[in-house]
Amino acid sequence: MKAIRRFTVRPVLPAPLQPLSDLARNLRWSWHTETRELFEAVDPASWRAADGDPVGLLGSVSAARLAELAGDSSFLDRLTAAAADLDTYLRGDRWYQQRDAEGAELPAAVGYFSPEFGVTAALPQYSGGLGILAGDHLKAASDLGVPLIGVGLLYRHGYFRQSLSRDGWQQEQYPVLDPNELPLTLLREEDGTPVQVVLSLPGRRSLRAGVWLAQVGRVPLLMLDSDVEENGPGERDVTDRLYGGGSEHRLLQEMLLGIGGVRAVRAYCRLTGHPAPEVFHTNEGHAGFLGLERIRELVDTGLGFEAALEAVRAGTVFTTHTPVPAGIDRFDRELVARHFGEDGELPGVAAERVLGLGMESYPGGEPNLFNMAVMGLRLAQRANGVSTLHGAVSREMFAGLWPGFDPEEVPITSVTNGVHAPTWVAPEIARLGEGPPDATLSPAVPDADLWDVRRLLREQLVTEVRKRLRASWLQRGAQAAELGWIDGVLDPDVLTIGFARRVPSYKRLTLMLRDRDRLTDLLLDPERPVQIVVAGKAHPADDGGKRLVRELVRFADDPRVRHRIVFLPDYGMGMARKLYPGCDVWLNNPLRPLEACGTSGMKAALNGCLNLSVLDGWWDEWFEPDFGWAIPTADGATTDENRRDELEANALYALIEDRVAPRFYDRGPDGLPERWIEMVRSTLVTLGPKVLAGRMVREYVERLYEPAAHAHRALDAATATELASWKYRTRTLWPYVSVDHVEAVSATGAGGTAELGSTLSLRVQAGLGELRPDDVEVQAVAGRVGPDDTLVDARTFPLKPSDGPDPEGRWVYEGPLALDRTGPYGYTVRVLPAHPLLATSADLGLVALPTEATGEGAGVLLR
Repeated sequence: MKAIRRFTVRPVLPAPLQPLSDLARNLRWSWHTETRELFEAVDPASWRAADGDPVGLLGSVSAARLAELAGDSSFLDRLTAAAADLDTYLRGDRWYQQRDAEGAELPAAVGYFSPEFGVTAALPQYSGGLGILAGDHLKAASDLGVPLIGVGLLYRHGYFRQSLSRDGWQQEQYPVLDPNELPLTLLREEDGTPVQVVLSLPGRRSLRAGVWLAQVGRVPLLMLDSDVEENGPGERDVTDRLYGGGSEHRLLQEMLLGIGGVRAVRAYCRLTGHPAPEVFHTNEGHAGFLGLERIRELVDTGLGFEAALEAVRAGTVFTTHTPVPAGIDRFDRELVARHFGEDGELPGVAAERVLGLGMESYPGGEPNLFNMAVMGLRLAQRANGVSTLHGAVSREMFAGLWPGFDPEEVPITSVTNGVHAPTWVAPEIARLGEGPPDATLSPAVPDADLWDVRRLLREQLVTEVRKRLRASWLQRGAQAAELGWIDGVLDPDVLTIGFARRVPSYKRLTLMLRDRDRLTDLLLDPERPVQIVVAGKAHPADDGGKRLVRELVRFADDPRVRHRIVFLPDYGMGMARKLYPGCDVWLNNPLRPLEACGTSGMKAALNGCLNLSVLDGWWDEWFEPDFGWAIPTADGATTDENRRDELEANALYALIEDRVAPRFYDRGPDGLPERWIEMVRSTLVTLGPKVLAGRMVREYVERLYEPAAHAHRALDAATATELASWKYRTRTLWPYVSVDHVEAVSATGAGGTAELGSTLSLRVQAGLGELRPDDVEVQAVAGRVGPDDTLVDARTFPLKPSDGPDPEGRWVYEGPLALDRTGPYGYTVRVLPAHPLLATSADLGLVALPTEATGEGAGVLLR
């Protein structure tokens, strides 16, 4: 029988135990070992039954046990210490405050918008790496004292729970989440009524959302929930599932996240006195509409649209996470138009203005599609990818937005992702001792102690795998009597490889199955066996991904190998915290360069797990032989996909056979694998500090947030209006800008050669039309030249204007060009817009270049 109504009965804690409620409601417990151990001590059995969720624990523990704890002086001492520690953590000055005291021009606050947040398994609002990264960003910001306000949606079904059918096909379940049973607090007005944000929909409908608050250490996370009584059935379902529904459903989710999210931030700051954000960080294109709402706010004060756009761009940071166009949300033009303008949302902003920001109006773009990443880039003065390689891929992918510029000049930088060590480092590793700043290991830890801890973690993983595998088989319909074999699955003394992530095709879950006989030989090797733990979810609509899961599951079901390879369903944060520390090697074999970053290998590395990966994402950037192995790739444009998989799979098998397994099993007289332990130590001490979320957030502050705050403050209404007018005038007059003649007073010798260290004096005649020299910059661009005369590794040299135009109205620019490199060398010249408030010379996407008839040849050969 089902209940006709569901509600939550909250426990009444005895007065001495009241601090437990505060500790449970601040998600710092999710990365603070001592607080988690305190909650476990309340009732170990209930703690396990609640899957480590303090709110669930306190809702299930008996009144008798609470009364017993209220009289336990030892427990109360621990509770007092934990509460005092949290208070100190929340109030003390940290890195950000110290930097502020040193005079850095820091933003008063930053709004950080993301479609998903993976903070803890107790708040399941994430699907994969994007959400986990966002959660780690909040935690690291909290630890550093960065005044961030997180903004997301509260999905009543979260992401799906995964199970398997008897034949290995992925099954999805969507459990209902009651916000009252989660570590959340409803944001309320001063009179106690719930805060609501309201969006206008076509047909005079409204979309309303309540706002829930999750406290992530020092950082508030606002989560919008459309499941409120004032909404109709369709509107109540807008926040039903993460990444669910059709195009209109996704559009409404993203409008609520961006537009409603800004309104939620305004309400939160009004009610709490929190400083309003000066910088808004859009984590992927899903939240891009936040820029439109901020433009609407300024337009309502009387500012023109173009000036409002400039003011908003100045304080906006956009991070792209996808290296492929197919990973970007794109909507039909008419669908977007229907939801904006006078009959929809943002009535002060014409629908054509909205469309102009997101349409793919560049060569190769789809003319009728509204692209969320394109809008995000047009609304942000600063943008970045999430690894050095991904930054380069993004510059290529979005180069059409900046015509006339080489991809390397496209204004998209990179900040390589990081992971939050206190969340992901096993306590056993953390207890080995403090090392250098930001490292996870002291160099003084003996080899034997390090190896013992690594074996202990492997043993814990074996126990966890057997428990989860048994539960999975029972769910698949097996009987307990036929599962005795599970007691022999995995061995705590066998080399253990982990592979766990989402299952899109480019991550190649089944590459390891390419040669099944060879894989079987690796698993069953009598002297150097290997065991593999695999986990991952395919998107519910991705039947291709589900077929990959089934293929892997069926291989792992084979009685010959099932004790050496397992697939664990329902991969999530709870499983991951056991999986990363317990593996010896972390495998990653995507199609290069389609892995934007790939942070799972970072989490494994923080626990002394070595990486075995193609050179993609972060591994391309930081790989060293001391940290693991690079899988050779065959990613040339002419390589057939099938042939490529064959080559790379064979390279993977060879690495395991010839290098990985021998190093793990090569033991010294003391029984220790000395070379392996050296690699573990190097990974912890040297690689560990690089992969930290603290490093990442500091980079965001110094390289993006701080400049964005400076730019935001420089653009008051008058300045923004002046800049918008200048841009309009410059765009209008740019067709009349030209490079008319280039000549050189040459250091060139006979045969077109020149001496290294000599100087070439350039003289350029440029037509500026009605623009003035202050409106432009004339540059020489020089570097080595390839066979097709393309400049390689080019540098720019500014040229200075003469006192006035010549009789024909052309301006003369002159300057030296230092010949500082040998070999084939060349130059060109160009004219760019210039204004003190432009972030980069490519900002407007305008450039004037010489024509073939402009002047002298530009190639020289340096000796």
